[in-house]
Amino acid sequence: MTAASLHFMGERLMLDPLGAVAWPAAGLLAVADLHFEKGSAAALRGQLVPPWDTRVTLDRLAILLRRWQPRTVVALGDSFHDAHGAARMAPGDSARLRAMAEAAQWVWVLGNHDPQPPAGLPGVAADAWALGPLTFRHQAQSGAIGELCGHHHPKAAIATRAGRVSRPCFVACSRRIMLPALGAYTGGLDVSAPAIARLFPRGARAFLLGQERLFSFTLAQLRGDAEGRAAR
Repeated sequence: MTAASLHFMGERLMLDPLGAVAWPAAGLLAVADLHFEKGSAAALRGQLVPPWDTRVTLDRLAILLRRWQPRTVVALGDSFHDAHGAARMAPGDSARLRAMAEAAQWVWVLGNHDPQPPAGLPGVAADAWALGPLTFRHQAQSGAIGELCGHHHPKAAIATRAGRVSRPCFVACSRRIMLPALGAYTGGLDVSAPAIARLFPRGARAFLLGQERLFSFTLAQLRGDAEGRAAR
């Protein structure tokens, strides 16, 4: 595994190919949009999907915690898919998450899917949380500087010899870093969509998640690739 080093607001951050940001100097790991129990929420609406999304997401978290051994974990909102998600977790999954949250200082940033703190879990809840020059929140705030956020589940597509490939991605400029969703059942919004593009008016780089590394492109390159394909 090769993480990408990114200098941001005078700090050295590491972008992990699983979709998290590590801040080694602060002993911090940030993840976004876990959406625990999205599968069970779909089942309640009659949409039958495999019920393993929470377990897969916990597996990803476990890898990240072993890899970076953070003292602080910041979950950037929408950690649960809805207000009752924590109550629907299987006992084993719930115990596993509790053990993770007890092993580090856990910060639950509140999102639009989970506007209330998770009941009975260790950690603190906040609309936004700041450390040094960085601010962690769920949804990007216009004009903010030094912001790490989630919410939009960014993804990007690029042409390869095997065909066009779409992958979750980070989007980063000098002012903010938008994280991809870590949840197993989360979809994505293309970085060219106005909701994302307007947050990066001066341009940015997208870091597409690969199996063991990240693949970096400017938003202009991605846009040019898509326009070139459309013109053929």
